Amino acid sequence: MTKIVSCINLKGGVGKTALAVNMAAYFGATGLKTLLIDLDPQTNATFSCITVDQWKTHARDRGTVADILGARKHATAQAKQKKVSEVVLENVFLNVDLVPSHLDLFTIDLDLASATAREFRLRKAIAEVGNKYDLIVCDCPPNLTIPTQNAIAASTHYVVPISADFLSSLGIGILLSRIEQLCDDLSHDLVLGGIVISRVGRPAYHRSEIVTALRTQFPNDVLNSSIQERVAVAEAASKQISVFDNTDIQAASEFKAVYLELKNKLGF
Repeated sequence: MTKIVSCINLKGGVGKTALAVNMAAYFGATGLKTLLIDLDPQTNATFSCITVDQWKTHARDRGTVADILGARKHATAQAKQKKVSEVVLENVFLNVDLVPSHLDLFTIDLDLASATAREFRLRKAIAEVGNKYDLIVCDCPPNLTIPTQNAIAASTHYVVPISADFLSSLGIGILLSRIEQLCDDLSHDLVLGGIVISRVGRPAYHRSEIVTALRTQFPNDVLNSSIQERVAVAEAASKQISVFDNTDIQAASEFKAVYLELKNKLGF
């Protein structure tokens, strides 16, 4: 069975995209055929894998996730949604394919305002290629709008990265309860794969107390491993390579430790 994992947080700047992109790269390198789907209109996961020029050409000639969800029907004469197989960009990393994002996702809630079953469009699209992949990783925007709802409805698991600062920690309980409510509304079972403490080292008031509180409140969900704030992570993204192909051995070791824990929780 294909595992489908969404990286979700209502707050930006918590390392969500780095976690998603490098998760795809790690599991791809271990031999699992992996698909990375960028559902964030900011396209950060996309540009962590390919250049802007590559994206422009692919978006024009093949399409993006916006075409899969039906946000760009107006851009084609046929006004049809595209299939995943039509828009996928193969081998951005070893054993990793990419469905790139598009700025049109910023208005998708308006575009699909009257559409029926709009939360299930991604799940329906993935069914076409699901047997081809062992793992599908979804990078979601920092909200619970239509792209994130589609990721949740399609996923088997979700992972929550969190920065150990006061404002980031406030929203975890709200996020988990909202996801639970959405899954109940959609009659969908979704498993929390783990909460990842990320970007450790950023200026944060009472960081140690916050981490202790998180581990106390969510003892079975917060992973033992954590990810430090490191320049190497941003450098890797700017070079369109994974953190495992960059020169910072410690950064690669931290990400690997997180993914080894997730591997067990995902049942691989």
